[in-house]
Amino acid sequence: MAGMDMKVSISRVLIAFVLLAALGSSAGVSAEDQGSKEITVAAAADLSVALKEIAANCEKQSGVQVKLSFAASGALTQQIQNGAPFDVFFSADMDYPRQLVAAGDADATSLYRYAVGTLVLWSPSASPLDPEHEGIKILFDASVKKIAIANPQHAPYGRAAVAALKHFGLYEQVKDRLVLGENVSQAAQFVESGNAQVGFIALAHAVPLAMRGEGRFWKVPAEAYPALDQGLVIVSRSQRKREAAAFVDYIKTKAAADVLRRYGFSVPELK
Repeated sequence: MAGMDMKVSISRVLIAFVLLAALGSSAGVSAEDQGSKEITVAAAADLSVALKEIAANCEKQSGVQVKLSFAASGALTQQIQNGAPFDVFFSADMDYPRQLVAAGDADATSLYRYAVGTLVLWSPSASPLDPEHEGIKILFDASVKKIAIANPQHAPYGRAAVAALKHFGLYEQVKDRLVLGENVSQAAQFVESGNAQVGFIALAHAVPLAMRGEGRFWKVPAEAYPALDQGLVIVSRSQRKREAAAFVDYIKTKAAADVLRRYGFSVPELK
């Protein structure tokens, strides 16, 4: 009997061991699965409002968590070239994604023009300046000491602002009054904080500010600057390409397009 009791005890220990091992294995798979359901997205600063909403909607639908990192397109391109662990890159132009594709840092087949941006001249609602009705002429107002733009060296909206000023023959007159933000979001912040009286910013920034009654803007005529065609790519080094591709597919849906349009982007016709 004693021998039998010992055999039963050993059997119970072995069963417990198997169960614990199974549970541990299951927990390990679960953690791995959870990790694989997260992607990191590098995005141009003009998307700082719209893409947050799109990512949140996508997370609810797919369960894939989307971490967002916003900066100037050129700065993000450099980070990707230096090995930053991004899965998807949303640029404010098509040139930077193409550079990454040419260097082998992004998948050529994933290149997609997801939107077209719009440049606006903006001032806070507390300002007596009225860009909505005065347009580019407000730059001649004596109260305009500083004009904020994104740094044209690595921000497509900054290059668009310089092109617009040259189009109107004003660049040489105002260049000494320009203050450069690291990206278009920071250019908007300069105006909001009073460090500049007006700024050339993205319509995608101006729309939510106008909705809150915090500013007025004038759309710079499209012929005054090169089209802000905005492209995305999946980064070659991504370890989560399936999830990255699923997020890109979501960007191509009507739901995502509706959000982009609401914030002032033009969106390609969906097939």
